[in-house]
Amino acid sequence: MARWRDRRRQRAVVKTQVAKNKKQPSVDQVTGGKIPKSFVFARGKLPAPLKQLELDLRKLMLPYTALKLKEKKRNNLKDFLNVAGPMGVTHFLMLSNPKSIPYLRVARTPQGPTLTFQINEYALAADIAKSQPKYRCTPELFKNSPLIVLSGFGGGGQHLKLTTIMFQNIFPAIDINTVKLSSCQRIVLLNYNAEERLIDFRHYSIGLQPVGVSKRIRRIVQNHQVPDLRNLQDVSEFLTKAGYGSESEGEDEAATVSLASDVDRVNKASNKSAVRLQEIGPRLTLRLVKVEEGLCSGNVIFDEFDTSSVYSSEKDTVKEAAEESEKEASDDKPADSDED
Repeated sequence: MARWRDRRRQRAVVKTQVAKNKKQPSVDQVTGGKIPKSFVFARGKLPAPLKQLELDLRKLMLPYTALKLKEKKRNNLKDFLNVAGPMGVTHFLMLSNPKSIPYLRVARTPQGPTLTFQINEYALAADIAKSQPKYRCTPELFKNSPLIVLSGFGGGGQHLKLTTIMFQNIFPAIDINTVKLSSCQRIVLLNYNAEERLIDFRHYSIGLQPVGVSKRIRRIVQNHQVPDLRNLQDVSEFLTKAGYGSESEGEDEAATVSLASDVDRVNKASNKSAVRLQEIGPRLTLRLVKVEEGLCSGNVIFDEFDTSSVYSSEKDTVKEAAEESEKEASDDKPADSDED
């Protein structure tokens, strides 16, 4: 009897999670394009650190990902693909560890292409937090998708162009003319090192601090709390106390910007604010080792370790795959209607 009750509870939980996912918008209100959604899951057995990396990647992909996706050993790729269609999932991020070598595969559903990366080095979000004295990672950071910045991919081959298109389409597009600055709180940076053929994957939080405002004044405005003045003779003593009167962090001119709109109570429009990036993890060092035309199958467009597989049609095949990805992204946008 108890076993039957447990099953009913599990079914109820599943129905609740599906109902919550249905409330998520599928079309961007700003750009009119289809919002990319993702599944992050494992293929095969993973050691404990890689399991935690899987959870960190799910958190990074928020809010348009299944944070509590449950996997079973008997699940195959087709099972995830059958669920992905009704839920509007556009990308798979798959972790595996064959022969104790970790890999990350990024695939476009349902027909590919698939990029396979070897993970040379990685650091978990918990490791990044321990290495910083003032680590800031609040739940509010993950209410909006991160910005994506790619560096060093322009001068490479056609397979790097396909990598650029894949990562650009894995996060929602933004309109710089209408985007709210308060929603830009995270950034994902991918930097390609052409000499070592490695990709540095970094995840940062974006912080703004008004220039010329002391730390104590900033805390009063942000926290909405009256300071403790019991041991002071005057309010000016609180403001001019040694060590705090002239304190203003991050006033480097190269890191200051003039805001186009209000962000919060402290950072106002037309005022200068210092931009501060803080790494929140995870951190990855990737090597692109294979590009497949389909979803984890099909013709091998690029192979890092097989020098004999430099196909004569590689350039045309990659170009066709890139054009197909761009076409799928453009097809997601509704056609404009002419007004009489």
